[in-house]
Amino acid sequence: MLAKRMERLGTETAFVVLARAKALEAEGQDIVHLEIGEPDFDTPTNIIDKAIEALRGGYTHYGPAAGLPDVRKVFAEYIARDRGIGVGPQNIVVVPGGKPIIYYTLTALVDEGDEVIYPNPGFPIYESVINFLGARAVPLRLAEENAFSFSVEDLAARISDKTKMLILNSPQNPTGGVLSADDMDAIAELAVKHDFWVLADEIYSKIIYEGKHESISTRPGMLERTILLDGHSKTYAMTGWRLGFGVMPVALAEMVSKLQTNCTSCTASFTQVAGAEAFVGPQEAARAMVAEFRARRDLLVDGLNAIDGITCLRPKGAFYVFPNISALGLKAKEAETRLLENFGVAALAGTSFGKYGEGYLRFSYANSQANIRKALERVAGFAASER
Repeated sequence: MLAKRMERLGTETAFVVLARAKALEAEGQDIVHLEIGEPDFDTPTNIIDKAIEALRGGYTHYGPAAGLPDVRKVFAEYIARDRGIGVGPQNIVVVPGGKPIIYYTLTALVDEGDEVIYPNPGFPIYESVINFLGARAVPLRLAEENAFSFSVEDLAARISDKTKMLILNSPQNPTGGVLSADDMDAIAELAVKHDFWVLADEIYSKIIYEGKHESISTRPGMLERTILLDGHSKTYAMTGWRLGFGVMPVALAEMVSKLQTNCTSCTASFTQVAGAEAFVGPQEAARAMVAEFRARRDLLVDGLNAIDGITCLRPKGAFYVFPNISALGLKAKEAETRLLENFGVAALAGTSFGKYGEGYLRFSYANSQANIRKALERVAGFAASER
């Protein structure tokens, strides 16, 4: 008999749909994959070379739970330089991927009965972990009419004396929405006034197409109450390397390191060395990837908006679009299934990201322009069949 808490644990639907799409491919069906949030680029060569050098140099053993000291120093210098905040190695915990920072910090800070406000539609692991821990998940609606941001008034209305944490994600998965400087200023004022933590998921901070990335950590009074989540999976096409890190106050970093000792011991040493190279080495490959993502974004958005029954905002960041399909008269999950099984396009129902995702689909444009054009033809056929 499983523990009762397992009933509260969610999943990430992208991997479920990917498995179904792969099964259809095995049966001979041609599938265009727009479901998975993974860059289709190779990890830059200099990073791979550094990892090989590290392996041959003996970086194959346990390291400190918080990360290798030299690597934490490089990561801290990167964050201090990039975000303009005063942090050092003692504020860094290196983990295998970004998700452990979500799990560890929520576990360290949130008790049963506490409330955590999180974006909806949003990355499904937020709600999953909140529920798993016995806290109360309070959804904060990201509205299309607000460019998939939220109103500060709406946030303020959800704050109570039980609010322990707010989760932010900008640029955002699944919508590509980006919070503005004014948004961050207003959110920071509320966080300080009501004394709650902010988990700032900034994993897409370098995949931004308009303006500059804004971090809540730079606002007055926020450095001591912010956990900044960053990593290498998206910007450097390193999803399979499993490398992420958190930036947080020292006392919390010590507790998160303790959790890591209990769960994974440490992050692979050679992977950490490669991650340091990502920050100090050439950035041309990362910039070229973002430029290509911008071209794909425009191709996909323009193509979707040309299809009767579908409208799509132009996202400012990440590599997803979140088109509105409500005019087709289908539930999002039904549209996901028909699009995959009848038209060979793997996408995700908006409801995979929360209840406010009804009426939407998420397409990842981490695929070639040729495949995006093929997908658009098929989506047009799908939409025509439903009108």
